[in-house]
Amino acid sequence: MSFLELRNIRKSYFLGKEEFPVLKGIDLDFELGEFVSILGESGGGKSTLMNIIGGLDRNFEGQVTINGQKLDHKKEKMLDAYRRGTIGYIYQAYNLISHLTVLENVLVALDMTTLNRSERNARATDLLKQVGLADQMKKHPNQLSGGQKQRVAIARALAADPQVIIADEPTGALDSVNTAEVLTLLDDIAKSGKLVIAVTHSQEVADHGTRIVHLADGKIDGDERIKPAYDNQEKETTIPAKPLPAMASYRTAFKHLSYNFGRNFLIILGTAIGLFAVMLFMGLGNGVKGYINKQVTDLANPNYPTVMRNVDKDSHKAAGERMASTTQRMASDYKSITLSDANLKQLRDLKHVAKVEPGYQWSNTEVSYGTKKATIPQYQTWTGALSANSLKAGAKPGKGEIVVDKKNFAEVVYPKHWRNIVGKTVTVKYAAFDQNNRPVMINAKLKVSGVIDSGASGATVAASYGTMKQQLTNAKANAAPMFASVKVPDTKYVKSVTKKINTIKDGNKLAYVGISVGDMLDTINTFTSLATNVLAAIAGISLVVSALMIIVTMYMSVSERTKEIGILRALGESKRDIRRLFTSESLFIGLLAAVLGTVLAFGLGALLNGALYQIAKYTMIAITPGNVIFAFIVAIVISFLAALLPARSASRLNPIDALSAD
Repeated sequence: MSFLELRNIRKSYFLGKEEFPVLKGIDLDFELGEFVSILGESGGGKSTLMNIIGGLDRNFEGQVTINGQKLDHKKEKMLDAYRRGTIGYIYQAYNLISHLTVLENVLVALDMTTLNRSERNARATDLLKQVGLADQMKKHPNQLSGGQKQRVAIARALAADPQVIIADEPTGALDSVNTAEVLTLLDDIAKSGKLVIAVTHSQEVADHGTRIVHLADGKIDGDERIKPAYDNQEKETTIPAKPLPAMASYRTAFKHLSYNFGRNFLIILGTAIGLFAVMLFMGLGNGVKGYINKQVTDLANPNYPTVMRNVDKDSHKAAGERMASTTQRMASDYKSITLSDANLKQLRDLKHVAKVEPGYQWSNTEVSYGTKKATIPQYQTWTGALSANSLKAGAKPGKGEIVVDKKNFAEVVYPKHWRNIVGKTVTVKYAAFDQNNRPVMINAKLKVSGVIDSGASGATVAASYGTMKQQLTNAKANAAPMFASVKVPDTKYVKSVTKKINTIKDGNKLAYVGISVGDMLDTINTFTSLATNVLAAIAGISLVVSALMIIVTMYMSVSERTKEIGILRALGESKRDIRRLFTSESLFIGLLAAVLGTVLAFGLGALLNGALYQIAKYTMIAITPGNVIFAFIVAIVISFLAALLPARSASRLNPIDALSAD
């Protein structure tokens, strides 16, 4: 039984409905140890027959049998395995991969074998030594002569130890000296027990083999044996083949990326700038949130929700809106907003509440010292809700004492030595209300016990509850408290206590409106997050442009590497392998862009933080690990999606057409 059998092979091309037969019923048998030359003029069907034997052409009639097993040319996976394990190609045009070194061009075929890495390197090195290229292994194909390139192609064809070597015009581009050397190598390959099939139009080349098959007009018109096949017993393949590992695709993709890094760097840089902008705005959002939270918590203790009487009948309104309604009602009906002793007791009896501190809050208060005066937006009772962190000098107020605002009063009186205000007596003027809701002007003298920094919340002065109550009583004003600070010792219960306060009923309406620092911060953070996300989304538009750049680059890469795709398919790589090759290169672009974008974000972020810290005394750009992970995910998703269509286009190329591309 012959090793390779062709039976009734027919192949036609069609132009519209018109049929052009190329092969018209080919029957051939081949044995191992033969050096068969398929001789004929151009257009006689030699290349078509070669593609069918090599498992590249699937659209034909007839049967190919290899070592007794029929090949089903309709099953693409079977043909991929056949090319990997049985066929080795040598081309007239060499078909070496330009971005790989001589050694790497041979290793491409060995990646689809069961040899380990050191064994693959050893075999590739040994083959290159056998063909006389021991000193050329680190060069790229464009640094070699024609004869050297053909010897690299021969080494690659032999790498996986295939049983059939197909040589397509192997000496067509060589001079007489290199032609003789290549024919000797092919003859030696046949002597080693392999089947060598050379497609040629040269009688000189044909005469060098053991047998000549003449093909003319799609038919065999001669089959001449020049000398017997070399006497070698059929042997099993010593290097088992296997599908291409994913890691091999990744290596090849990275090598191509590195080989064309100059062009690819522009795309990496463009994508990195988009990712940098997104991370920077997200970091800015984090920093602004942290800054606002610090400013608020430095002034207000988060464990003290503020409670006022509710006057709004609409219970569906948010706490902030209902509190605004209560504040507005003060001018027209002050008495209705005050808290009674029963109200304070009801609040004190709530679960997780340790203490309730009543208080007052008046607006537009005039504070003066000598000829210096200032209108302070807020004069309130010092309760536990005011954080001790807000004190910048002195102590909290005792009986007959007050703390004043640093920027809006202490620095007005003493611009350079504002701490000198501590211990001085100031005059406080404000309007309260009597029992009939008529305004009562209050003028009190108080000793400054300390200075506070009201920060972003606005100017504040504060006195103790007893001091303020005494002022109101002396002026015969309504001294009922207008708010209460509720102490919740454990921070984790603050929200639940506040929620409970906002559900207590007084007849048909809610009795109280409670709001905590956490609630205010949640609202502020919501708006900050919204602004940050909008800015990040605007910055992210550049990523869409980057995705388009990657798509264009990948399509250009497919176009430039069409021949390489054909070479890899001829070596036995599958469509999936080709898709993975291009998607992995795109992913490398995305990952490198993410790395560069992260470096830019932290580098420029540090510079900006240095400048902003001089103003705000706070790290305003806080890029978190989560932000970095998000950027990497975005980069991977964008680069992967951008590569899908080009990679699919590459995998669907006809290997025969790809090999013939310029």
